[in-house]
Amino acid sequence: MRTALLQSSGRPGSVGENLKVLDAAAARAAAAGAALLAAPEMFLTGYAIGDDIARLAEPADGDSADAIAETAGRHGIAIAYGYPERDGETVHNSAQLISADGTRLANYRKTHLFGGFERDHFTPGGQPVVQAELNGLTVGLMICYDVEFPENVRAHALAGTDLLVVPTAQMHPFQFVAESMIPVRAFENQMYVAYVNRVGQEGEFEFVGLSVLAGPDGVALTRAGRAEQLVIADADPAFLAASREDNPYLKDRRPGLYGSLA
Repeated sequence: MRTALLQSSGRPGSVGENLKVLDAAAARAAAAGAALLAAPEMFLTGYAIGDDIARLAEPADGDSADAIAETAGRHGIAIAYGYPERDGETVHNSAQLISADGTRLANYRKTHLFGGFERDHFTPGGQPVVQAELNGLTVGLMICYDVEFPENVRAHALAGTDLLVVPTAQMHPFQFVAESMIPVRAFENQMYVAYVNRVGQEGEFEFVGLSVLAGPDGVALTRAGRAEQLVIADADPAFLAASREDNPYLKDRRPGLYGSLA
């Protein structure tokens, strides 16, 4: 499945402008043959927007979700994107996957909040594994800091995730996560990992870019730099099956030795 990563911080504070950026990226990705476009964490609204997070938060089936469903259907491409989700009085840092026909396939709420900024504005989710079937692959959703917990990613591996999509707001000085950790996560869990980051200065944060699609062999199939980019690579089910056959990590586990970690 050809997968496009939109490395961009969009236009923080402007949902309308970010929907336009997403629409233009969907057109470019679809023209390049991509079946999935992934956008960063909090792409819909911007990340470092303070109290505007609560003001701009929407339900999973809100107006913006409808607009993105229309974009997906018009361009014939599935879209995964980050946004602040309102559920009554609660706001979550969420990611949603919408199919190429505009169907809402999966919605995930970030389970591990990073730093005081996120804890001040969001309530953590409680469901670590959220998946959907897309073009013959089991696609899982996770957000940024979540992928830095090996138990989280291993839970996806044991649940059969083939492609883990990780909308991200990775900031300086933690670029080693994109550079080193993500390929290792893909290798040790025998899956593809699409890690799609914001980029540039936004409020007090400097987002480092370096978005990457890593394969189950630990190789970065495509990697962005430190500017706004659309990068594209393939998640190949046949290669994944062969890699899982050759790599015994998951088969050689001994859960009885790990106690509660397993």
